[in-house]
Amino acid sequence: MSAAKNDMSDVTLRSARPVIRIGLRQLAMAGAAMLTLTGCETVSAADPVEQASAITGEMLRTAERLPQDEIVYFMLPDRFENGDVSNDVGGFPGGRLDHGFDPTSKGFYQGGDLKGLTSRLDYIQGMGATAIWLGPIYKNKPVQGGPGQESSGYHGYWITDFTDVDPHLGTKADLKSFVDSAHERGMKVYLDIITNHTADVISYRECHDASYMGADKVDDGCTYRSVANFPYTTESGPDSAPINPGFLGDAPHVQTYENFEKLVDPNYAYTPYIPAGEETVKTPAWLNDLQYYHNRGETTWSGESSLYGDFSGLDDLFTGHPVVVDGMIDIFKDWITDYRIDGFRIDTTRHVNPEFWRAFLPAMKEHAASIGIPHFYAFGEVYDPDPGALARFTRVDGFEQVLDFGFQSAVFDVVSGKETTARLDTFLRGDDLYGDATQKGLTQPTFLGNHDMGRFSGMLKAENPDMSQGELLARTQLGHGLMMTMRGVPVIYSGDEQGFVSDGGDQLAREPLFPSQTDVYNDNDLIGTDATTADSNFDTDHPLYRYIAATAKIRTDHTAFRRGAMETRLFEMGGADGTGRAFAFSRFDPVTGQEYLIVANTGEVPLTINTRVEPTTKTLSPLMGTCPTQVATTATATVNVPAFGLVVCETDGRAERHIR
Repeated sequence: MSAAKNDMSDVTLRSARPVIRIGLRQLAMAGAAMLTLTGCETVSAADPVEQASAITGEMLRTAERLPQDEIVYFMLPDRFENGDVSNDVGGFPGGRLDHGFDPTSKGFYQGGDLKGLTSRLDYIQGMGATAIWLGPIYKNKPVQGGPGQESSGYHGYWITDFTDVDPHLGTKADLKSFVDSAHERGMKVYLDIITNHTADVISYRECHDASYMGADKVDDGCTYRSVANFPYTTESGPDSAPINPGFLGDAPHVQTYENFEKLVDPNYAYTPYIPAGEETVKTPAWLNDLQYYHNRGETTWSGESSLYGDFSGLDDLFTGHPVVVDGMIDIFKDWITDYRIDGFRIDTTRHVNPEFWRAFLPAMKEHAASIGIPHFYAFGEVYDPDPGALARFTRVDGFEQVLDFGFQSAVFDVVSGKETTARLDTFLRGDDLYGDATQKGLTQPTFLGNHDMGRFSGMLKAENPDMSQGELLARTQLGHGLMMTMRGVPVIYSGDEQGFVSDGGDQLAREPLFPSQTDVYNDNDLIGTDATTADSNFDTDHPLYRYIAATAKIRTDHTAFRRGAMETRLFEMGGADGTGRAFAFSRFDPVTGQEYLIVANTGEVPLTINTRVEPTTKTLSPLMGTCPTQVATTATATVNVPAFGLVVCETDGRAERHIR
């Protein structure tokens, strides 16, 4: 371990069990132990972890809870906890390139499973999480990739059977036990689903079959072949007549069985085939029919190829085809029916045509409501930080919310010190673009990092390589504090609460919480702890775990942070004097209009900040940090905020404009 491991000069830690300094008014009334939280004053408080668990269980036993009431915990089940070593190889014979299990390699199954996840529900609920987003659990192709480039389907995005659980993760009975156990606690479960593609099974004669290619054929690497140059046809062969463009358009009036019955030959761009032995590998059986795929080669990530191209060889489904639309609707209705799933995170949303979503999304919501799930929560993954680009999917495709990459980008820019707090104000102004769907951002799932782009702490470290471990912890806490108090539905990425600091994105950001055998994980310096990823990391005394529990309790206790409007009070443009680090905003109870003031300092020196409050506000009391007892002047409060600190104040002010 490096010397930086124990450099905690910016964070107050006590004894072998690090605790945090927090100021929750309700907890202070309990008059228990002293807690210490970075950037906040010491106050008397009960254990926030115990309080979060108790209140979560009490609050969540209702089907009427709205999506914005949730605090979501996301994990890939292979990387969480190993509860059953007998399923590590998934029942497949052979070696690692057959079954895909190799706990020494970041790109292979590590051993986590559904039984392990179920055994750790206390841990998840203890930090205040009310819902679990479960990475894909469907049966996957164990290994893909050419020689020397193989990796496994541990992440769940290479599906062969859309109707069954991957045997590396357990069984359908294990999934049922997990969901039932979560529901008994009042916790919701969101499944990660894929409709854009399947595992890589289909090959193309022109660039995969040497005997077909011959000496006079050119291997073009399966590059994308456009509709203009290779139009859809009703017959195969170079002299076949192209189908009228109106016949296969994306408009709903042409997405009929009658139209698509004419398209039975899949050889319009390439000559696709299924390798011997894999002819029936996919379930349901219709997925083995070549006509239900685009078969146009590799995407270039732009233009029409973004909709019709294969991702790294993954078989791109013809989602304009009514058989595919109806088939996917039937598949995922069954998952809702069989397990009473509460919502879906939808992968690769932007790579599927809008007409598919306008059929699929209402079908899911209506079906869930028909069996007693009134607030089914479906959110799409659109990997873009531009609110304008994200809003297209709420305005056109029919999503009520998409993963808020805009939030992630704005909070990272500000907390890392790259930009001033004016960046947050600019970002929030984009909420009007979404229309009524997200209720001005209230239902948008917000996050700091994930399994694709990397961890928030890792990105902070990359931006500021010389910062101490203490400063990295303080900045990471501030990011989580903003996520818990700003508008949106907070999503915690598994491992962040244990101080994981990844080396990058994708496979590098997918460390298991159970003891890892992977060197590229185990050489990382974690923050807030002397542990490494070679240890079991379910420490409920970790300062980040306890900070999240404490801020989650504030959110759970006060409706304003879940359902109330957000209004920016102060941001700074910055200048040569080094300002630009203060940010203040208010949240309002949607029933009473009561105001809550939140003030953040994203800089490394303490600040005294004058900020607006409601004219009716006279007194303030602390939920976190130190608040002034009275306003300084009419409609102005003066708040002292430590470096990288967050102060949360409950006021006696009211705002009728925010009563709904």
